[in-house]
Amino acid sequence: MDLKSFRDSVEKPAPPQGLSLALQALWWDAKGDWEKAHHCAQEREDEAGMWVHAYLHRKEGDLSNADYWYRRCRKTPAKVSLDEEWESLAQSFLARTS
Repeated sequence: MDLKSFRDSVEKPAPPQGLSLALQALWWDAKGDWEKAHHCAQEREDEAGMWVHAYLHRKEGDLSNADYWYRRCRKTPAKVSLDEEWESLAQSFLARTS
């Protein structure tokens, strides 16, 4: 799946089958459901889950919590817009699945 297909899938009522939890979290975030996105991000404490977790807390405005999750996944806190970070995360995780 490419980024355009992933973005377009947000028009559907549920995420496409086979998405990783990190991509499901980004999908729910794009749908505007922060709670479902956060739940998916918390499901696994792997690098991808922690990175999305950091993004979600940054989006929420809880920067100290976001910084904690960025440190956990060994990533530098994002300085780009939230939209740019979302796209970067989505592209990174989609590339891992192809």
